Amino acid sequence: MANELPIFNVSDLLASLNQTLEYAYPAVDVEGEVASFKVNQGKFVFFDLKDASGSVGCFMTVWQLRMPIEDGMKVIVRATPKLTAWGKFSLTIQSIRPSGEGSIKKSYELLKAKLDSEGLFSPDRKRTLPPLPAHIAVISSTQAAGYADFITIINERWGGLTIEVAHTQVQGDGAADQMIRALEYFNSQQSLPEVIVLIRGGGSADDLAAFNDETLVRAIAASRVPTVVGVGHEIDETLADFVADVRAATPSNAAQIIVPDKRELVQQARHAVRLVAIKAEQAVDESTLLARQHMERAFRRMSERHLLHEQQLGTSRGKLSAYDPTAVLRRGYAIVRGSAEIGGLLTIDRAKDILTAEVTHVETR
Repeated sequence: MANELPIFNVSDLLASLNQTLEYAYPAVDVEGEVASFKVNQGKFVFFDLKDASGSVGCFMTVWQLRMPIEDGMKVIVRATPKLTAWGKFSLTIQSIRPSGEGSIKKSYELLKAKLDSEGLFSPDRKRTLPPLPAHIAVISSTQAAGYADFITIINERWGGLTIEVAHTQVQGDGAADQMIRALEYFNSQQSLPEVIVLIRGGGSADDLAAFNDETLVRAIAASRVPTVVGVGHEIDETLADFVADVRAATPSNAAQIIVPDKRELVQQARHAVRLVAIKAEQAVDESTLLARQHMERAFRRMSERHLLHEQQLGTSRGKLSAYDPTAVLRRGYAIVRGSAEIGGLLTIDRAKDILTAEVTHVETR
């Protein structure tokens, strides 16, 4: 009969209804409060999403749960509506995020405590940045003002750098996954960059939510290359900030941290040269003074020795004068030489003449 309806078996009916749901609602965003949250076998997540007058069951895998949730938190899920093999209506979750300031803060604190307990925020695991990296990798949206500020400042401070940029979303669905893939790409290069920087400008807590994604935070922690995160304004804090090797207050501050200011270095070099010149001049003055003092001491010693020698010479002269035979002769004495025998000849030296005499008498005492 024309008005007869088709007869389905149960499996076909469920498949037909799921096909209809999939066509009509390939994905829906639903906001509600979490209830009866539980994890089975460490793999599967089940909870109810409810409001004041209704409730719907939800299912997802653990790896899709990018931030902690608990009963009472308000969330927004993106899901596909389905009928289970037992005829129960449920939502198969594609993604989930906290909704409302209170739930966002609660989820943030839960994940922060979890990661901190694992030591991911420990200062001991943080690495120092190279003093002047020549190869820098940047993960950001190239259309963002924060990225433009970063590039402008880093070029002003130091030119001639190799900067590789991975253009990604920095907020919204898919942003965290894109940044994770960029991190994996830079860490898999044969020639690794010396530093990887993730940047975005300011925004609301919801705008910065991607930087609180657990999988992204763990990817930053696992990076082979030292990381810098400069997200939001100075007062903004994300979990990516805590896990990075260096946290920058803003994208502009990230550029200031990564490279020195060449103008400041020139000034420092000039100042250092001036100090060296002053110290060299002081050293020369000190050396000159020291040499002068040594010369004066040497001159005094030479003068003292010369005076001593003159005194010794004077003494010797006095002795020589005392023993000089001509001096004796001038005092009236004479020197007699020859044979003191009768008939012998004697030579008599006097001060003014020399006499020759014959001995005619010898008297013995």
